[in-house]
Amino acid sequence: MTVRRPRGVRPLLGAFAVLAVVHLGALLGGVTAVAQLTKPALMPVLAGYVLARGGPRLLAGALLFGCGGDTFLQIGGDTVFLVGMASFAAGHVCYLLLFARHGAPYGRGRTAGAGAAYAVVLAATVALLWPDLPADLRIPVAGYSLLLTAMAFGALRAGPWAAVGGLLFLLSDTLIASGIAHWPQLPAPQFWIMLTYAGAQFALAGGVRRAAATTAPRTAPSPAPALPEAGVP
Repeated sequence: MTVRRPRGVRPLLGAFAVLAVVHLGALLGGVTAVAQLTKPALMPVLAGYVLARGGPRLLAGALLFGCGGDTFLQIGGDTVFLVGMASFAAGHVCYLLLFARHGAPYGRGRTAGAGAAYAVVLAATVALLWPDLPADLRIPVAGYSLLLTAMAFGALRAGPWAAVGGLLFLLSDTLIASGIAHWPQLPAPQFWIMLTYAGAQFALAGGVRRAAATTAPRTAPSPAPALPEAGVP
């Protein structure tokens, strides 16, 4: 039997794809006005797609917190940057709650190895960035990095799509942090940041939605009415 998708699903997915392509093209072409207009629109459209597919509202909330982070980060300034980072952090908390609700239990062998790998990456990244970060951003960036790494590790519970999304989010935010630390950057650094970020959110949304669909409680069939026993009116 063919399952019909709700109306409006494909247009929303298409709108997200078009917005992402236009935004990335504007970054490459240096069209700042278009890039600034399209960036805050990406996550609300993806959130609308998630809801249209019957995904959890908390997943849409995680994406909308991402929109808040996108908006604040492009304004500029240390204070506004911290507000944007807090918005992203709230999104990561939403993801962690989603992994706890809908993710598979952690295994022992591979999970321990993956956890050690993520811990090493976190420690190495913070240690390398620390001397070059502005003094007032060191503690917030370290705390955010811990939460981000926990989210990426937790994404392993929600399947391969979510796991890839967690890794891409780590890469995207590491690129941002390297820019704050004034490390040498790739050509068109904002393009690579947004390419990995958009891919991360799309993969996380898809992975969590699939995990939620498999763990959704099924309605138990109504019990059949009991037949009267012989001799009982």
